[in-house]
Amino acid sequence: MTNIYKIYNIVNCKEEEKMIGQRLRRLRLARGYSLEDLAIEMGGIVSRQALSKYERGASRPSPVVLNKLAEVLKIKPLHLWSEPKISVKFIAYSKKSRLPKKEMTRIESYMEQKLEERIWLQDLMAQNIELKLPVMNYSVDRIDDVEQIAINLRRSWNIGLDPISNMVNLLETHLVHIIDVNTTENFDGLTALGYEEDKLKAAAIALNTEVCGERQRFNLAHELGHIVLNISGDIDEEKAAYRFGSAFLAPESEILKEAGSKRSFITLQELLFLKERFGLSIQALLYRLRELHIINDSYYKKWCIEINKRSWKKHEPAEMKPEKPIWLRQNILRAISEGIITQEEANSLIDEEIKMEKPRSLKEKRGFMKLPLEERRRILEKQAEKIAGVYECGSDTVDFQEGDIVDY
Repeated sequence: MTNIYKIYNIVNCKEEEKMIGQRLRRLRLARGYSLEDLAIEMGGIVSRQALSKYERGASRPSPVVLNKLAEVLKIKPLHLWSEPKISVKFIAYSKKSRLPKKEMTRIESYMEQKLEERIWLQDLMAQNIELKLPVMNYSVDRIDDVEQIAINLRRSWNIGLDPISNMVNLLETHLVHIIDVNTTENFDGLTALGYEEDKLKAAAIALNTEVCGERQRFNLAHELGHIVLNISGDIDEEKAAYRFGSAFLAPESEILKEAGSKRSFITLQELLFLKERFGLSIQALLYRLRELHIINDSYYKKWCIEINKRSWKKHEPAEMKPEKPIWLRQNILRAISEGIITQEEANSLIDEEIKMEKPRSLKEKRGFMKLPLEERRRILEKQAEKIAGVYECGSDTVDFQEGDIVDY
């Protein structure tokens, strides 16, 4: 008898039915399925009405149905029985969402699932570091306060005042996970915090996959503002978060060094230089120059008219490539290599199939040693040719596992 059948026979109460229902609904919404869609994906073995009962906790799926649900939702059957250890809190999205409620619910469910998975992987990899993430720790009584707050956070993270080369890597270093979401251009971002009981375990920012690098960086900095700022009731939260994003990516002192304190004219070429320097769009840079009173309102409006005339509102010159998250893939590869997770578990965590080359076994190595001497020399010479370029180029030392070279 399989584990799922054993548990099915042991567990039989309303609480478990409710738990399964909550899990099922979240997984369904995260995959973007309606009840009708899920019933069709399951080959019609259950109806839409039956699925609705499961989600409400009014009925319990049979082991056969549970196994099919797990297959369609790409999870282990036992996952439906496990009570979530992580509670997820969303920040400020209801005030700024321009998406239909159904789409926001899908994104919210997807984020809950992905953040829970990343925290699970964090714990497996013993990444229980002390989070230097000051959640709503910086009080904002005036909009100008965020300028110094941005500097204070940079100091807390020991990154100085130089331009941030990779915003995604910086956030992932502090366990702010970046989750790509495939949705419409009306979605700018969504931020969530993951707690185990009262302990903050990690945060996550969901971003649209279809944005350019400069917009991605600004959206990330803006969402970071929502995490760290504690804003007084009479201050517009969005304006404060946007101001923080600008100040975090382009501190006032650094902008003044590059652009000067007062300008009556600025060329496109100079704006493109500043764009490359700070990783901000031309539009965000112009707004930053205006809020620091480097350019006046009249000159700012002239540039806005020019941008509209050239159709640069959505796509402007010298677009940057989006930065790629690496934390998830890196830790999955490490976990597989160290035998902490299986290939199946790895594939369920990431939207791609990860294939790992296994080191040569002792049996294979002994088989090589039994080959005739000339054959062994031929193989080794061939492998030496393959790696000769590494040494000729003066590369840093490369670690090889014994057996990686031999291929016969």
